[in-house]
Amino acid sequence: MTHREVMEALSGLLLAMFVAMLSSTVVSNALPAIVTDLEGSQTGYTWVVVATLLTMTATTPIWGKLADQFSKKLLVQSALVIFSIGSVIAGLAPSMEVLIGARAIQGLGVGGLTALVQVVIATMVSPRERGRYSGYIGAVFALATVSGPLVGGLLVDSVGWRWCFFSGLPVALLAFVVLQKTLRLPTIKREVTIDYLGATLLMGGVSLVLVWVSLAGSQFTWTSATSLVLVAAGLAVIVGAVLVEAYVAKDPVIPLRLFKDRTTTLATAASVLIGVAMFGATVYLSQYFQLARGMSPTRAGLMSICMVGGLLVSSIISGRLITKTGKWKKFLIGGMVFVIVGLALLATIDDTTNLALVGVFMAVLGLGLGATMQNTVLAVQNSVAAADLGSGSSVVAFFRSVGGTIGVSALGAVLSHQVSDHVRTGLASLVQAGTVTEDQLAALGADSHSIPDLDTLSPPVRQVFEHAFGEATGHLFLISLPFAVLSLLLLVFIEEKPMRTTVLRDDEIAAAAAPEATPSGVGR
Repeated sequence: MTHREVMEALSGLLLAMFVAMLSSTVVSNALPAIVTDLEGSQTGYTWVVVATLLTMTATTPIWGKLADQFSKKLLVQSALVIFSIGSVIAGLAPSMEVLIGARAIQGLGVGGLTALVQVVIATMVSPRERGRYSGYIGAVFALATVSGPLVGGLLVDSVGWRWCFFSGLPVALLAFVVLQKTLRLPTIKREVTIDYLGATLLMGGVSLVLVWVSLAGSQFTWTSATSLVLVAAGLAVIVGAVLVEAYVAKDPVIPLRLFKDRTTTLATAASVLIGVAMFGATVYLSQYFQLARGMSPTRAGLMSICMVGGLLVSSIISGRLITKTGKWKKFLIGGMVFVIVGLALLATIDDTTNLALVGVFMAVLGLGLGATMQNTVLAVQNSVAAADLGSGSSVVAFFRSVGGTIGVSALGAVLSHQVSDHVRTGLASLVQAGTVTEDQLAALGADSHSIPDLDTLSPPVRQVFEHAFGEATGHLFLISLPFAVLSLLLLVFIEEKPMRTTVLRDDEIAAAAAPEATPSGVGR
């Protein structure tokens, strides 16, 4: 395909990617208002994010498999429809339970869009040229990330948080129409069977572990019988999923043969750790700006420009340089160094840190994420066979999402526990000092596990909550730091293979030519 043909097809894909990314970022600044309005808790806050990540994670490999059998255009459009249905239900949700369920439906669609965009691009262009287009994906990701919080903040401050979910529907409709007109790919059917058993076991096992991580410490103790049952059941189901993938499934949802390749194995493992650091640490930044710094949702959205600016610059530049030079490892290494430095700097923040410094720290983290997120997928696509592009691309996205889901859930539990401790200590000090009475605290509804509406709190109580969220958020970045360091170590040991200039590998080209060469030789 010519560059023009690729760009025409890419236009609809980028719109689809934009609406997928927007679904997370537009809600981020609205979450404190949503949880307060629906009378939720810190655990509910976490699960509004985790529900989407969980279903996205579990279904990403299935979408990749389906792409090897059915029309990729139809699959992308189906994912858009599923996403839109979830958005409508979320916008009308009367309770936290319905909202979390709707976010799970949204995740089904986002999983398809996340996996399929990478698969379609891999089908159209060679790995060497793919770096150029990965830069465009990074730019769209950056645009969605910067515009989402701004739009979400404006909507919350003007017409209400429900429109955060409705706002993506026109973009999804536009993406559907553009794809219908511009995306023309042949449907090359392969003999593929979907491993529903393996996917179900995998999702079930991960879900049980996440339920344990998010609820332990608040609903039950870490060493209780409930904890032991959840951990044992989760691990048993995950082991069952691995056995199914290895010995039962005819066409496993996660082909274990892919991990015989050193690049795929190390890049996938690094993606898990990148997911923990990226999703786990950044999801709670908007909560920090609103609850620790007293910002409106709109102002909190403006602060995200700092990180997204760095992400935008590094994703575009690294993608173009990879296409130009064919080298990619140095960008992964350099990117992870920036991620580590950014996390280390953000680990020092609290409720009194100069906001200009916080913005600089976020920009450093953005520079690192922009150079690593898309390029880990690119490295794997360069190694796997054309027949495994769907599986290979979705496996990396799957494990990055697994890391992100675990990170969001685990760090959300840590945040809830630390905020609760800080608030309990702070409120006790206020009562002891005679600043407020216990009856006044009860009347204000200020308890240690709730997401407060700062405007309704008295200045002393408000300061307690701001200090609690400020201290706890900085600690989240400190916890994320070792995961980023370990990810860097894994990337150091990756074997760099020059980006090939053909969609097929050399051995696949030779195998394709062999059947034609053999009969002619026999004839002579």
